[in-house]
Amino acid sequence: MSLISLFFIAVGLSMDAFAVSVCKGLAIKKINIKKACIAGLWFGGFQALMPLLGYLLGSQFKQYIIAIDHWIAFVFLGLIGITMIREALSKEELEDTNASLDCKTMFVLAIATSIDALAVGVTFAFLHVDIIPAVAFIGTITFILSAIGVKVGNVFGVKYKAKAELAGGIILILMGIKILLEHLGIL
Repeated sequence: MSLISLFFIAVGLSMDAFAVSVCKGLAIKKINIKKACIAGLWFGGFQALMPLLGYLLGSQFKQYIIAIDHWIAFVFLGLIGITMIREALSKEELEDTNASLDCKTMFVLAIATSIDALAVGVTFAFLHVDIIPAVAFIGTITFILSAIGVKVGNVFGVKYKAKAELAGGIILILMGIKILLEHLGIL
Protein backbone atom coordinates (compact mmCIF):
# COMPACT_ATOMS: atom_id res chain seq x y z
CA MET A 1 0.00 0.00 0.00
CA SER A 2 1.39 3.39 -0.98
CA LEU A 3 2.02 6.16 1.52
CA ILE A 4 -0.59 8.31 -0.22
CA SER A 5 -3.22 5.57 0.10
CA LEU A 6 -2.32 5.07 3.75
CA PHE A 7 -2.54 8.83 4.32
CA PHE A 8 -6.05 8.96 2.88
CA ILE A 9 -7.14 5.96 4.96
CA ALA A 10 -5.66 7.59 8.07
CA VAL A 11 -7.48 10.84 7.40
CA GLY A 12 -10.73 9.00 6.67
CA LEU A 13 -10.47 6.98 9.87
CA SER A 14 -9.62 10.02 11.95
CA MET A 15 -12.72 11.98 10.94
CA ASP A 16 -14.91 10.41 13.68
CA ALA A 17 -12.29 11.33 16.27
CA PHE A 18 -11.98 14.80 14.74
CA ALA A 19 -15.75 15.28 14.96
CA VAL A 20 -15.85 14.21 18.61
CA SER A 21 -12.86 16.44 19.33
CA VAL A 22 -14.76 19.35 17.80
CA CYS A 23 -17.60 18.60 20.23
CA LYS A 24 -15.14 18.46 23.12
CA GLY A 25 -13.68 21.80 22.06
CA LEU A 26 -17.16 23.26 21.94
CA ALA A 27 -17.80 22.21 25.54
CA ILE A 28 -14.42 23.21 27.00
CA LYS A 29 -14.45 26.81 28.15
CA LYS A 30 -10.69 27.42 28.18
CA ILE A 31 -8.53 25.50 25.72
CA ASN A 32 -4.85 24.88 26.27
CA ILE A 33 -2.28 22.64 24.60
CA LYS A 34 -2.55 20.04 27.39
CA LYS A 35 -6.28 19.52 26.82
CA ALA A 36 -5.82 19.28 23.05
CA CYS A 37 -3.00 16.74 23.53
CA ILE A 38 -5.08 14.65 25.97
CA ALA A 39 -7.80 14.28 23.33
CA GLY A 40 -5.18 13.63 20.66
CA LEU A 41 -3.47 10.93 22.72
CA TRP A 42 -6.68 9.09 23.51
CA PHE A 43 -8.00 9.14 19.96
CA GLY A 44 -4.64 8.68 18.24
CA GLY A 45 -3.70 5.83 20.59
CA PHE A 46 -6.90 3.92 19.96
CA GLN A 47 -6.82 4.61 16.21
CA ALA A 48 -3.38 2.96 16.23
CA LEU A 49 -4.31 0.10 18.57
CA MET A 50 -7.51 -1.01 16.84
CA PRO A 51 -6.06 -1.62 13.34
CA LEU A 52 -3.24 -3.56 15.00
CA LEU A 53 -5.79 -5.77 16.77
CA GLY A 54 -7.75 -6.13 13.52
CA TYR A 55 -4.58 -7.04 11.67
CA LEU A 56 -3.73 -9.74 14.22
CA LEU A 57 -7.27 -11.10 14.00
CA GLY A 58 -7.31 -10.98 10.18
CA SER A 59 -3.91 -12.69 9.99
CA GLN A 60 -5.40 -15.72 11.74
CA PHE A 61 -7.93 -16.22 8.94
CA LYS A 62 -5.94 -14.93 5.96
CA GLN A 63 -5.17 -18.32 4.44
CA TYR A 64 -8.88 -19.19 4.31
CA ILE A 65 -10.10 -16.12 2.47
CA ILE A 66 -7.13 -14.80 0.50
CA ALA A 67 -8.98 -15.32 -2.80
CA ILE A 68 -11.62 -12.76 -1.83
CA ASP A 69 -9.50 -10.37 0.27
CA HIS A 70 -9.96 -7.45 -2.14
CA TRP A 71 -13.74 -7.85 -1.93
CA ILE A 72 -13.55 -7.87 1.87
CA ALA A 73 -11.52 -4.64 1.86
CA PHE A 74 -13.98 -3.10 -0.61
CA VAL A 75 -17.04 -4.09 1.46
CA PHE A 76 -15.56 -3.10 4.85
CA LEU A 77 -14.30 0.29 3.67
CA GLY A 78 -17.53 0.89 1.76
CA LEU A 79 -19.76 0.06 4.73
CA ILE A 80 -17.70 2.17 7.10
CA GLY A 81 -17.77 5.05 4.62
CA ILE A 82 -21.53 4.77 4.08
CA THR A 83 -22.11 4.75 7.84
CA MET A 84 -20.00 7.88 8.25
CA ILE A 85 -21.85 9.63 5.42
CA ARG A 86 -25.22 8.65 6.89
CA GLU A 87 -24.17 10.03 10.29
CA ALA A 88 -22.95 13.24 8.67
CA LEU A 89 -26.25 13.74 6.87
CA SER A 90 -28.47 12.87 9.83
CA LYS A 91 -30.29 15.67 11.63
CA GLU A 92 -29.45 14.36 15.10
CA GLU A 93 -28.08 16.82 17.62
CA LEU A 94 -24.67 16.51 19.23
CA GLU A 95 -24.42 13.43 21.37
CA ASP A 96 -21.66 14.64 23.66
CA THR A 97 -20.97 18.20 24.61
CA ASN A 98 -19.44 17.11 27.91
CA ALA A 99 -16.21 19.00 28.64
CA SER A 100 -14.74 16.16 30.71
CA LEU A 101 -11.45 14.63 29.61
CA ASP A 102 -11.39 12.03 32.41
CA CYS A 103 -10.34 8.44 31.74
CA LYS A 104 -13.83 6.94 31.82
CA THR A 105 -15.27 9.47 29.36
CA MET A 106 -12.32 9.43 26.97
CA PHE A 107 -12.00 5.63 27.03
CA VAL A 108 -15.60 5.20 25.88
CA LEU A 109 -15.25 7.87 23.20
CA ALA A 110 -11.91 6.48 21.97
CA ILE A 111 -13.40 2.97 21.62
CA ALA A 112 -16.51 4.31 19.87
CA THR A 113 -14.52 6.33 17.35
CA SER A 114 -12.04 3.56 16.56
CA ILE A 115 -14.26 0.53 15.93
CA ASP A 116 -14.06 1.20 12.20
CA ALA A 117 -10.26 1.10 12.47
CA LEU A 118 -10.53 -2.49 13.74
CA ALA A 119 -12.24 -3.49 10.48
CA VAL A 120 -9.61 -1.62 8.46
CA GLY A 121 -6.94 -3.54 10.35
CA VAL A 122 -8.54 -6.80 9.23
CA THR A 123 -8.30 -5.62 5.62
CA PHE A 124 -4.64 -4.67 6.19
CA ALA A 125 -3.92 -8.32 6.98
CA PHE A 126 -5.25 -9.33 3.57
CA LEU A 127 -3.45 -6.52 1.75
CA HIS A 128 -0.02 -7.39 3.20
CA VAL A 129 0.44 -3.98 4.81
CA ASP A 130 3.56 -3.40 6.92
CA ILE A 131 1.47 -2.96 10.06
CA ILE A 132 3.75 -1.24 12.57
CA PRO A 133 4.55 1.81 10.40
CA ALA A 134 0.94 1.87 9.19
CA VAL A 135 -0.60 2.00 12.68
CA ALA A 136 2.01 4.53 13.84
CA PHE A 137 1.10 6.72 10.87
CA ILE A 138 -2.65 6.37 11.50
CA GLY A 139 -2.19 7.15 15.20
CA THR A 140 -0.06 10.21 14.44
CA ILE A 141 -2.50 11.61 11.87
CA THR A 142 -5.40 11.04 14.28
CA PHE A 143 -3.49 12.65 17.14
CA ILE A 144 -2.82 15.77 15.07
CA LEU A 145 -6.36 16.05 13.69
CA SER A 146 -7.94 15.41 17.10
CA ALA A 147 -5.82 18.08 18.78
CA ILE A 148 -6.73 20.48 15.98
CA GLY A 149 -10.39 19.42 16.32
CA VAL A 150 -10.48 20.51 19.96
CA LYS A 151 -9.27 23.97 18.94
CA VAL A 152 -11.60 24.13 15.93
CA GLY A 153 -14.56 23.19 18.11
CA ASN A 154 -13.66 25.83 20.65
CA VAL A 155 -13.36 28.52 17.98
CA PHE A 156 -15.95 27.55 15.37
CA GLY A 157 -18.38 25.23 17.15
CA VAL A 158 -20.07 22.35 15.34
CA LYS A 159 -19.97 23.98 11.91
CA TYR A 160 -17.39 21.49 10.57
CA LYS A 161 -18.45 18.28 12.36
CA ALA A 162 -20.79 16.97 9.65
CA LYS A 163 -18.44 18.06 6.86
CA ALA A 164 -15.55 16.16 8.47
CA GLU A 165 -17.60 12.97 8.78
CA LEU A 166 -18.86 13.32 5.21
CA ALA A 167 -15.32 13.78 3.86
CA GLY A 168 -14.06 10.82 5.88
CA GLY A 169 -16.83 8.58 4.58
CA ILE A 170 -16.20 9.54 0.97
CA ILE A 171 -12.45 8.96 1.35
CA LEU A 172 -12.96 5.46 2.78
CA ILE A 173 -15.40 4.49 0.01
CA LEU A 174 -12.98 5.73 -2.65
CA MET A 175 -10.10 3.79 -1.06
CA GLY A 176 -12.23 0.62 -1.08
CA ILE A 177 -13.03 1.13 -4.76
CA LYS A 178 -9.35 1.77 -5.53
CA ILE A 179 -8.29 -1.47 -3.78
CA LEU A 180 -10.89 -3.46 -5.70
CA LEU A 181 -10.00 -1.92 -9.07
CA GLU A 182 -6.27 -2.47 -8.51
CA HIS A 183 -6.84 -6.12 -7.72
CA LEU A 184 -9.07 -6.57 -10.76
CA GLY A 185 -6.33 -5.01 -12.90
CA ILE A 186 -8.38 -2.00 -13.95
CA LEU A 187 -6.03 0.51 -12.25
